[in-house]
Amino acid sequence: MKNVLISGASIGGPALAYWLRRYGFSVTVVERARGMRPGGQAIDVRGPALEVVERMGLGDQLRSLSTNMRGMSMVDPEGNELFSSTTHTLSGGDLSSPDVELLRDDLARLLFDAVDGVEYLFDDTITAIDGTRVTFEKAAPRDFDVIVGADGLHSNVRRLVFGPEEQFISHLGTNLAVFTAPNFLGLDHWQIFQQGDVVGGGIMSARSNAECRVYMGFNGSVDFDYRDVDGQRRLLAEMFADAGWVWPTALKHMWEAPDFHFDSMSQIRMETWSRGNVVLLGDAGYCGSPLSGQGTSMALVGAYVLAGELASNPDGAFQRYEEILRPYVTANQEMALKNQANGGPTEEFGDVVNSLQLPTYGELAQTIDDK
Repeated sequence: MKNVLISGASIGGPALAYWLRRYGFSVTVVERARGMRPGGQAIDVRGPALEVVERMGLGDQLRSLSTNMRGMSMVDPEGNELFSSTTHTLSGGDLSSPDVELLRDDLARLLFDAVDGVEYLFDDTITAIDGTRVTFEKAAPRDFDVIVGADGLHSNVRRLVFGPEEQFISHLGTNLAVFTAPNFLGLDHWQIFQQGDVVGGGIMSARSNAECRVYMGFNGSVDFDYRDVDGQRRLLAEMFADAGWVWPTALKHMWEAPDFHFDSMSQIRMETWSRGNVVLLGDAGYCGSPLSGQGTSMALVGAYVLAGELASNPDGAFQRYEEILRPYVTANQEMALKNQANGGPTEEFGDVVNSLQLPTYGELAQTIDDK
């Protein structure tokens, strides 16, 4: 069980590739995009996920990529300030905590650069899985001992092996778009959010104030094609046509943004994350939605546990992976629902993110390193 295929090159995939290479596995990563995907929201690395990054030797680099937010403001629909805070932000929570907030693409690049000896198949995708045999859209068919779906909310691997997405997805009644724009508000390590009855969002400075990330969301369920980016832009423009504040300017930048991303806020809930020699990781198997603030941490922790179990206990790896991780995942998914109901993180949040004691695979890794 030494030859592993990972579908997805965002966070969970490269993190898993790092640990598998550390343990001596042969790793191939297939990614539909032509290269590392740009953009994405500010994400948080918390609790046991911070320990995973430290064990990778990337802690200092992670912290150097922090958004370094100084605080936030909340405004009403007309743009009048309701309150401001220099102790908390809506995107990252308590500014005095050890948590690290950084941009999704910065973390993806950090993980990608940390791994040597991994074969990447960009601009390709899996079209069929039959036991160990994997058929690709472009590359020749090959055999793999283990196949990992780390390909996000709309996982192709999950669809091929477990069935249609509709069986597992739970929509949370809201939708979110994120894209990069010039720092047109002149924000200085600051974020401004607006909450309306139907539409709302926020703008935060990024990369030492050289740019900003724009968040635009609205409530309700809508039908959309998650691969039709222009259609998603039109939908957002329609929803925000009369929203006021700075949204007309934001919409102008939206049409020019190369990294526009839109999706529903949803969770993936499954009775099992594995079938045969196929296993799911991160959002593909247990998406918590951005409302949890924990998707990145669950992917990092999941990658660490899955790799460690494959290396130390190959026959029972998938079972142990679920036994160790599922209580942590379930708690964080439930926290997302509470956060949604309460309009923000609850007091229980800290207990949830620290609720998992990481297994120690250090001796195994050291044995591999010494060979």
